[in-house]
Amino acid sequence: MATRQGKYEEASIRVLKGLEPVRQRPGMYTRTESPLHCIQEVIDNAADEALAGFGKRLALTLHADGSVSVEDDGRGIPFGLHPEEQVPVIEIVYTQLHAGGKFDKGAGGAYSFSGGLHGVGVSVTNALARRLEVTVYREGQVATLAFAHGEVAEPLVLRKAATGDRKQGTTVRVWPEPKYFDSVELPRNDLTHLLRSKAVLMPGVVVTLTVEKGADKDAETAIWQYKGGLSDYLTQTLQADPLIPLFEGEQYATGGEAENVAEGEGAAWVAAFTEDGPTVRESYVNLIPTVAGGTHESGLKDGLFGAIKNFIDLHGLLPKGVKLMPDDVFSRASFVLSAKVLDPQFQGQIKERLNSRDALRLVSNYVKPPLELWLNQHVEHGKRLADLVIRQAQTRQRASQKVEKKKGSGV
Repeated sequence: MATRQGKYEEASIRVLKGLEPVRQRPGMYTRTESPLHCIQEVIDNAADEALAGFGKRLALTLHADGSVSVEDDGRGIPFGLHPEEQVPVIEIVYTQLHAGGKFDKGAGGAYSFSGGLHGVGVSVTNALARRLEVTVYREGQVATLAFAHGEVAEPLVLRKAATGDRKQGTTVRVWPEPKYFDSVELPRNDLTHLLRSKAVLMPGVVVTLTVEKGADKDAETAIWQYKGGLSDYLTQTLQADPLIPLFEGEQYATGGEAENVAEGEGAAWVAAFTEDGPTVRESYVNLIPTVAGGTHESGLKDGLFGAIKNFIDLHGLLPKGVKLMPDDVFSRASFVLSAKVLDPQFQGQIKERLNSRDALRLVSNYVKPPLELWLNQHVEHGKRLADLVIRQAQTRQRASQKVEKKKGSGV
């Protein structure tokens, strides 16, 4: 029998304020295996400046003291007083959940396209940091501000920009608090992949990773800049030769095209089909990696299946008794998909899966027509792909029949 606990009265109700909810339950807001996702929030802010057309450089440094800094040449976080809160805007961004320029989606807003609905981003990074320093270069001034355990430790200081200072941009340096993570070491391969993917998705933007080795050793530096975009990246990543040429395209709404589609929404994609080897599947929404997929991936899958099925039906290629399923097309497909969604809705705070319902129809409608047209303009390539898909369907059906026979025999 359960033992009785203490009194339950008005004073028993506790209200968590500021960033305290994050420190109480960090796993609800970020991944806690390492600080990588916290650092990704800072990277995503820098990438959003490039996505908005205001930045051409993103640099990350792993410092010898265990801290991490992210630097960009975007507009710089505003540091004037917020008109309602009467607190420096930069302070609000780092100390309050659900605050940021990305909620202003109206005409003239700071960000038309950015990485999220939740707005918890860098405030979570700050909450789980032993120390966090921000330096902003903006409008001829330099602003500095420091936090400790999510609270202001060194209030905002302004000075005039001096010779040698950057004209604009933001630098954020983070010392993660070890007690919140299984390990404070950033997984280097995952970090490298994240930075490389940002370069792929932002053609022309220079992305740099610097690893300090200590006073007596030279730092390691890696630089990425992709001008060939998604197709170059997928070609380099595939471990098998594509069966047919890569299917690459992009399309964005120009306004008034359809209900629930905003100007600028759309996608860029590249898809390849291989007979063997591991598949490569990466998707992004407003440059945010969606490792668990979501409705934009479902739209790509729907578009590919619809186009290929229509080609097979048009040319009478489907053997009698064979029924195609979407996975018959998708099982040997590799792709990189980069969607732009005006107000993306994600599953959970860590933004690993897109839930925006309209994204499925948006991506499918943009992918299906050009692929169907290309297949009918290149019939031999289309027939090779159709043969692969039909073989996948036949293999699936044979496997299903074996399972049914086993069930029927009582084994």
